[in-house]
Amino acid sequence: MTNRGRTLVGLAGLALILAVAAPASPGPKDPGYAKAFSCSACHGWDGASRTDTVPVLAGMPAWYLKKAIQDYAAGKRPASEMEPYAKMVLQLGVDDVANYFAKQPKPAPLPVDPAAVERGRAAAAPCAVCHGATGKGDPAKGVPDLTGQPAGYLKNQMLLFKADKRSAGDPTLSAIKALMKGIPDAQYADLAAYFSSQR
Repeated sequence: MTNRGRTLVGLAGLALILAVAAPASPGPKDPGYAKAFSCSACHGWDGASRTDTVPVLAGMPAWYLKKAIQDYAAGKRPASEMEPYAKMVLQLGVDDVANYFAKQPKPAPLPVDPAAVERGRAAAAPCAVCHGATGKGDPAKGVPDLTGQPAGYLKNQMLLFKADKRSAGDPTLSAIKALMKGIPDAQYADLAAYFSSQR
């Protein structure tokens, strides 16, 4: 048996063990449910992360989660903690996993400082050009929904865009990277708090 074959057999066995041992959760008959084990340790079985730096997958559009997984796996979106799991998701079936999380209900946003939210609202006009006034995004243009994502995660992603450490060389992201470079560092936390607070 090849190394790839052994890896696939091992992953299938692990998926079966975790699926049997997993706590009750919505959608156990969904084809993506058992495969979601590769994401569950950090994001939760239902994708409803309650950690400030880990993104919420629940309710995330399948097209966007699929793109993120593909970019992580290919190294286009560098993240040493994500790359091996993204490759695992591709082997297990990225469409099933993405569709499973897309069907899960979004959790209520984590609490954020109300004053930061108001400052972020006042500063959000440049972001609204693509993401909309409340951050809902535009799937037709490949613009993701920012609402309800943890503020710490959003802030970190903005800083990665500013430093061109996220999807370096991707021409479709040149406008957002230029925008991020013009925003004072002190304003990122406020913008993140604003979009995080939206539903």
